[in-house]
Amino acid sequence: MIDQIFGVWNYWIVFILMMIGLYIVISKKSLLKKIVGLAIFQTSVFLLYITFGKIAGGTAPILTNNLNEIYSNPLPHVLILTAIVVGVATTALGLALTVRINKAYGTINEDEISASDLVEYHEKYLEDKK
Repeated sequence: MIDQIFGVWNYWIVFILMMIGLYIVISKKSLLKKIVGLAIFQTSVFLLYITFGKIAGGTAPILTNNLNEIYSNPLPHVLILTAIVVGVATTALGLALTVRINKAYGTINEDEISASDLVEYHEKYLEDKK
């Protein structure tokens, strides 16, 4: 039984990282912490797809004369390379937006931004009513 649990340790790591990332995104109010949570969540998905591509005893997909050779699937690894680039670009964009939001509102706390927007909306509504 212990061998079955530890035999799939990479899936446990993926699950733990995914839950940590999801918890951070849901529970934290800071936009910076939410970006970090999304990065952790993305990393768990990358590990999951890389795990799917590995076959025990598989070799690199280079054709030889041996017809009984088992190959690892290279497609998940190639897709993950692209996903890593997109993930880095997405994180950079999120950080740039966070800097811009901080300049505009003076904070990166989600509740404070919503409260200041509500106050501005209420003031504008009262001005329009006059």
